[in-house]
Amino acid sequence: MTERLSAGRTVHFDFEGQPIECADGMTLAAALTAAGEYRVRNSDDGQGRGIFCGMGVCQECRLVVDGQSGVRACMTRATKSMRVERQSAQARVSSAEKPSLADEDLPVEMPELLVIGSGPAGLSAAATAAEQGIDVLLLDERVKAGGQYFKQPYAPDGTAPSLVGDPQIAAGRALIERARRAGVTMRSGVAVWGAFAPREFAVFDGTGSKLYQPGRAIIAAGAYERGLPLPGWTLPGVMTTGAAQTLLRSYSVLPGKRVLVAGNGPLNMQVALELQRAGADLVAVLELAPRPGLSQFPAAVRMALNAPGITRQGWQILKDLRALNVPVIHGHGLVSIGKSDGGLQVLVGKVGDAGIAGDRSFDVDVVCMGYGFQPNNEILRSLGCAHTWDAARGSLVTTRDADCATSVSGIYAIGDCCGLGGAHAAREEGIIAATAVVRSLGGELSPDLVREEQRARRRLRRHRAFQAALWQLFGARQYMAELALPDTEVCRCENVSRAQIEGVLREGNVSLAALKRRTRLGMGPCQGRYCAPVAAAMIAGYNDATPDEFSLFAPRVPFKPVRVTDIVTPSSR
Repeated sequence: MTERLSAGRTVHFDFEGQPIECADGMTLAAALTAAGEYRVRNSDDGQGRGIFCGMGVCQECRLVVDGQSGVRACMTRATKSMRVERQSAQARVSSAEKPSLADEDLPVEMPELLVIGSGPAGLSAAATAAEQGIDVLLLDERVKAGGQYFKQPYAPDGTAPSLVGDPQIAAGRALIERARRAGVTMRSGVAVWGAFAPREFAVFDGTGSKLYQPGRAIIAAGAYERGLPLPGWTLPGVMTTGAAQTLLRSYSVLPGKRVLVAGNGPLNMQVALELQRAGADLVAVLELAPRPGLSQFPAAVRMALNAPGITRQGWQILKDLRALNVPVIHGHGLVSIGKSDGGLQVLVGKVGDAGIAGDRSFDVDVVCMGYGFQPNNEILRSLGCAHTWDAARGSLVTTRDADCATSVSGIYAIGDCCGLGGAHAAREEGIIAATAVVRSLGGELSPDLVREEQRARRRLRRHRAFQAALWQLFGARQYMAELALPDTEVCRCENVSRAQIEGVLREGNVSLAALKRRTRLGMGPCQGRYCAPVAAAMIAGYNDATPDEFSLFAPRVPFKPVRVTDIVTPSSR
């Protein structure tokens, strides 16, 4: 059993006939993890699956709750007397569940400005615009504002002891309060399931659906962590680094006692330190990039010149990991993950020209994978906003002007949903986009905002320079399917293996559409968010070509699984 680090009022629910106790306000995912229940559903081949992304994207944590299938554990709060079961591959639908269809149109709201996403970018934009008198509506799918960077605890007394006074949580709380004071209307638990040109957004808010037709829209939908197909990556107990951080920061729950963190980038080291301080035993942190040497010294200098505070924090994290005897092993990565008695056995190895050759193993409870991010850009793409392919990032980047305006009139894009630039850059883009919106609506800018916009543009240039230098320091090969064995699932939802994909490609069917028709790749509930970038890279390799804007699946409505009855039922909120 893992450990819950804070106490408060509790609720009890039933899981597979066994009572589970958790703090009031926790998600089912946090409660089950705290109880040591890593397997939350079964795939169609009978294999157990568990929490993976922790943010509602992968759909791996679907449960049956009070008879309703498809309930995401990571997005659903536990309540008293819930009856919770593991979901099988196919949702159970009774013939008696025929929905009653309302004979009325969906309600429509028309705010001056709609902001989608309440992370650093969205909160910054919403607060800035509202302070200038703009009518701002801010939507987010999660229960708590703050996004992935400013994760907030589930309750005022729900912060893990090791995180009391944490500046990141405090900064998020201050920005949320600023938005509220400015008069921003904040609505949580709202999922955007459709976006239609020129500016119409369909959402489900828990009671039904409604349409928003704003004068302007700022999309700040953030990003999700990439998956890396390798043997065992679908096992319960394997999750993203961000999922582990959410369990700790938002719900004061350790993902497990013995933890291995692997991947590429500074987030992994931050989360490893947070977990170690909270009581976990970090057996190792594996970093794909080689240990920095003299050749990276100029990049380190540019980091320090452009963002001295952030650079100091990064070096302090490394220093603290060493002081706590947490091994940080550069130039190493995962090879495979397998089951062992009561946990997982992880084979790791040194990065070489031919791949990663296993040379040591660890026995752990949990493996945290952090291999970079993919933008949540389905809203922008559905609206017709232009994108280009960024080979260095391995993702699409939204085309924007200096004011963060997209190619579609009245639509602005900020933060990681349109190109991965980090939380600090996202906040500055929020100020810039909000200022542009106020101008476009005929509003008068206060002298303070004019000066703040100028400062934001300068800070944004510095943060972008910092990010460029940072990724020279963490430069590493971006793996796609290279670590997968023939029987390794590339498509988690439909259990499509590397061998199946390669078989279709060898037959001459070298397109994502052909793969989808022949194998069902991308047809599961995550809608290709994890497998499509990998499959597109495999196709590009066969074609000796570079992926482009049209290499991925076109976004389709609904963006995430929503019941038909929820789509056609008018909202009562």
